[in-house]
Amino acid sequence: MTYRIEHRSIEERMPATPASLRRQTFRNTNQGSSTSNGSPLPSPSPAPFLNRAKSLNHRPFISNFELISDMRDRLRYILHQLNSGQLPLEDLKRNIEYAALVLETAYMDETRRICDEDDDLAEVTPETVPDEVREWLAATFTRQNMQSKREKPKFKSVANAIRTGIFFDKIFRKTQTALAPIPNEYLPYLKNISEWSFNGFELNEATDGHALKYVGFELFNRYGFMERFKINYQILDNYLMALEHGYNKHNNPYHNPIHAADVTQTSHFMLSQTGLASSLSDLEMLAVIFGAMIHDYGHTGHTNNFHVQSGSEFALLYNDRSVLENFHVSACFRLMKDEDKNVFDRMSREEFRELRNSVIEIVLATDMSTHFVQIKTMKNMLTLPEGIDKMKALCLIVHACDISHASKPWELHSRWTEGVLEEFFRQGDLEASMGLPYSPLCDRHTVHVAESQIGFIDFIVEPTMMVCSEMLTKLVEPLVSLPSSDSLFPPTANDGRGDGSVSAASLSPLPPDLKSPTGVNSLRKIPINYFGKLDIPNPWTINLAKNKAQWRERAVKEEAERNKLANNVNNAQHNDSKS
Repeated sequence: MTYRIEHRSIEERMPATPASLRRQTFRNTNQGSSTSNGSPLPSPSPAPFLNRAKSLNHRPFISNFELISDMRDRLRYILHQLNSGQLPLEDLKRNIEYAALVLETAYMDETRRICDEDDDLAEVTPETVPDEVREWLAATFTRQNMQSKREKPKFKSVANAIRTGIFFDKIFRKTQTALAPIPNEYLPYLKNISEWSFNGFELNEATDGHALKYVGFELFNRYGFMERFKINYQILDNYLMALEHGYNKHNNPYHNPIHAADVTQTSHFMLSQTGLASSLSDLEMLAVIFGAMIHDYGHTGHTNNFHVQSGSEFALLYNDRSVLENFHVSACFRLMKDEDKNVFDRMSREEFRELRNSVIEIVLATDMSTHFVQIKTMKNMLTLPEGIDKMKALCLIVHACDISHASKPWELHSRWTEGVLEEFFRQGDLEASMGLPYSPLCDRHTVHVAESQIGFIDFIVEPTMMVCSEMLTKLVEPLVSLPSSDSLFPPTANDGRGDGSVSAASLSPLPPDLKSPTGVNSLRKIPINYFGKLDIPNPWTINLAKNKAQWRERAVKEEAERNKLANNVNNAQHNDSKS
């Protein structure tokens, strides 16, 4: 049995005729006009395609090229008829509508085309980067098998979302009855949680290894999630302890609960210090914070590629697709099957479904092989007038936070670099023991550390942060012109301190009963300067420049050491040959 696939799109609303008939009709009726090459056409006679009623249900599929060609022919004929005064007004109106619909169709198709989710490693041409670094970029940040594309709802402007009332200040309510308690001795380590330079290592040491737990407590308090979603403190405590246990399972030097706390805190910075929170609902902010908390739960300390190449149980279970990310999000929701860890048991069915869908998308987007897809898609969206897909924006935010350590102060970045490289080296040792080839940057004897980090900054982190800055500006800028001036704050003299956060003095004062336990005022503030213009902090810019300069100095030293070692080896071989 044969099935006919019928292509139907917006152009089906247009008057249309088969291309062959259109061409023949045009040749027979456009005398006196000129062709595309300038030759004259026969003198005009009544053109049936201008006024004939068309049936749209049984026409063959016509490409955009044919439609545009037909539109061109019609417009030329109309122009000729207008000059001679022979065109009825009704025919003119009908064909102008046709032309508009053709252009609309072509525009929509082009919009879909430029938003296709294709990898774009070709944009990276690091001639000066070692082959191993380029192989690592290709192996880590691209993928070959693309999943099917889905249409996502867009919000055409952030202002529209606000006008519908989804964002108005619901965070700090007058009756907060379910705050998670935080011991007083830990509060000093949480007071700068809204700063880019927040030190999760210090918090982890002060809390005896519970950085993730107390970052979770603090942010659930600050965002009002405890009351808004009726979260039981003890159940949240149980869940966060289970999360930390899962993160500690493999004793990873990098993918551990401190990393989860760091990504969660950085996501909080992106929400609260850029004005982005002003355009989000409580549920959307919860999806970002919760997604960041769980995004690497149970990480094995190995890459997705290792699982695929070794044929691990995870790879078999998830069919080689975003292996670890699928496991992280699945395992975290599975934890909630235990009644004493069911954090969101009091949510409505609709809210939980929306939260779950959002968290799944956010966590799956932390698969590094989707990196260039996300960057290319967002760049294309930034060129379109319709606005930005909100879910893609939130996914990119968490992904950017996941790789942001290179944009933190050097004392943090260098420590994270040591951890991630040690994790790579452990994988390399395992690959060698299994007879597998070394994955890029996993051979502890050959890795060029400084050059790998320069490549990471130049081709991954810096472009990502630039796109995020542009995206945040486009999302938040419409809010500046809204009349709710109490949601804006000007900079203060402390703004030059470089941590990118907003000082308490720069925030509009709130009544004491609307403040969080740690003294931070409303999170839904929009950063503006004294001239009333949006001024989103970007502390990552100066840190990236400083860190890259540090690595370049180290690269020179490493190169000198390698040359010295090579010379020593050559001299030893030369002496051996003489003897």
